[in-house]
Amino acid sequence: MSRVENVLLTVVVPVYAVPGSLLQRCLNSVLSGLTADESTAVEVIAVDDASPDDCGAVLDAYAERHGNLRVVHLARNVGLGLARNAGLAEAIGEYVWFVDSDDRLAPGSVAAVLERLRADRPDVLLVDHLREHEDGRFEVDASSHLLRHAPGVGPLAERRQLLRVQHTAWNRIVRRGHLHDLGLRFRPGWYEDVPFSNPVLIGAGRIAVLDRVCYLYRIGRPGAITATRSDRHFEAFDQYDRLHQWVADRAPAAWLRAELFTLMINHLLVVVGNDGRVHPSHRRAFFRRIAAQYRRHRPAGHLPAAGVKGLKQRLVALDAYPLYALLRAAYQARGRTDWTPAVRPDLARMPREPQAVPIR
Repeated sequence: MSRVENVLLTVVVPVYAVPGSLLQRCLNSVLSGLTADESTAVEVIAVDDASPDDCGAVLDAYAERHGNLRVVHLARNVGLGLARNAGLAEAIGEYVWFVDSDDRLAPGSVAAVLERLRADRPDVLLVDHLREHEDGRFEVDASSHLLRHAPGVGPLAERRQLLRVQHTAWNRIVRRGHLHDLGLRFRPGWYEDVPFSNPVLIGAGRIAVLDRVCYLYRIGRPGAITATRSDRHFEAFDQYDRLHQWVADRAPAAWLRAELFTLMINHLLVVVGNDGRVHPSHRRAFFRRIAAQYRRHRPAGHLPAAGVKGLKQRLVALDAYPLYALLRAAYQARGRTDWTPAVRPDLARMPREPQAVPIR
């Protein structure tokens, strides 16, 4: 049997300006500890996104020692989404997993994923993750509990809560044929996960869940958009417009439109409320863009939820930025943390070495 027929999983790792130690740690977490059978079932495609440092040389040297790592060198920097597309174009695996180069996989994750893919043959396999802080803490994501109690395989309509799982590319392993059928690729710009990670679930007939910590997401990394103050956060609006257009073209059910609308508004409110992303002098303009999105995409009959989230949605519906700013300042002055939704507070201090990470 040929190598192409054997490969079940392609792991695509886009690389740009990542310290060599983190890059090697990422690659080791994918390729180390595999049995002979597992090794032949996995390939890694690392995409050097015209990195200005020695990342390309590090990848080439690693590939010389690992036959199932291939390196793609791009002539110019294209950004995360398009670099993922470049890796996807070279993939031969039946499934693809996008892994960021300064994150890592928990021990045993690849073997567990291979086992579940073979057993269920899903269109999409969702996995759990932990948020890894610079000081060694591991934090459970606020959406992780939504992965519980989702046995078997089925469409999104039968497990609607999965749409509220953290919408990233790296927590879902996707059948390549599924991407082809949907015509999905990453779009350029920031927040490129929005019009990709949601449609892969919406269009899937077979969604499976691996209720296991497989991915360790590094928090506070330099250059991450979630830790960068920039006008490029305004690009989120175009990405959400692309998502809503993709969904509208498929005559969505009323519950799906309502769910996506609520997710969008809550997400954009998190962005506008974060000083590390939106400069205070641009907050009013960002808020007004949210209000415009609210009017453009609001489903008929939509009512804001109760509590703080619902209050903020009502302020957006009224385009009432002065009142929003006043209440936001009041919450912050009182030391309240519930104005901007946070992750679950159950923090655990664990050793940095991956073999010490608890796996369910």
